[in-house]
Amino acid sequence: MDQPVLTASGLQKLQTELEELKSRRGGIAERLQRAKELGDLSENAEYQEAKDEQAFVEGRIMELEELLHSAKIVDSQTRGSTITFGSTVKVQIDSIEKIFVLVGSNEADPTIGKISSDSPLGQALLGKKVGDTLVLRVPRGPLTYTITAVS
Repeated sequence: MDQPVLTASGLQKLQTELEELKSRRGGIAERLQRAKELGDLSENAEYQEAKDEQAFVEGRIMELEELLHSAKIVDSQTRGSTITFGSTVKVQIDSIEKIFVLVGSNEADPTIGKISSDSPLGQALLGKKVGDTLVLRVPRGPLTYTITAVS
């Protein structure tokens, strides 16, 4: 399995999420205790809900701890004019301008312009420079991207 890669801001976001999840443990334990006091656990919806939340929180904590332990943090300030991991890229697609940030798959959120460097678009952008164009084939047909800025 490839080593996960994170930006410094992605690392901070995941560390914050981990701290928040760990802080929820006490509240979940209290909910479980209160639900147990209600009696029959086989028909106790509050108990089952608290157990489900506990399972989710503990699973996510384990996932985050493993990710943070094994991740490689890439300094996005050392890239120059070539698109690399962590680059902010401005592209022109027909008459539409878009801005993307290349991040690791654990940080990707296309709705806010953070695309995985492992995605087809991310892979196509890596190594390109301002003025370069690339054609990406998508279900509705080919899209031509012209790189207008890299930072």
